[in-house]
Amino acid sequence: QLQLVESGGGLAQAGGSLRLSCAASGRTFSVYAMGWFRQAPGKEREFVAVINRSGSRISYADSVKGRFTISRDNAKNTVYLQMNSLGPEDTAVYYCAAGTTSSTSYGAYDYRGQGTQVTVSS
Repeated sequence: QLQLVESGGGLAQAGGSLRLSCAASGRTFSVYAMGWFRQAPGKEREFVAVINRSGSRISYADSVKGRFTISRDNAKNTVYLQMNSLGPEDTAVYYCAAGTTSSTSYGAYDYRGQGTQVTVSS
């Protein structure tokens, strides 16, 4: 089993920044593609960003492109999500997920974290 623990969430003002981390343990982190997803109250969970095993391929949802940056440090078994220019629409629980292939579908991932709350005030 691969355990994933998100951190770095909290309260931010509109226009501000937060950096989320997702620490992995239990299995070899570097063999997994890593994705970030989010779920706002009353809405379905949606794709945010994905990075492949080596970090050479990255994809973003249109809603975060140019504002969010996904990265990974395989030596630290951690994937990050740098979030800039935050807006109230970014308020959600953010989840990281690990899978054998890069996917924009949450269900395609084998392992998922418990989530971290991000709240952006206007």
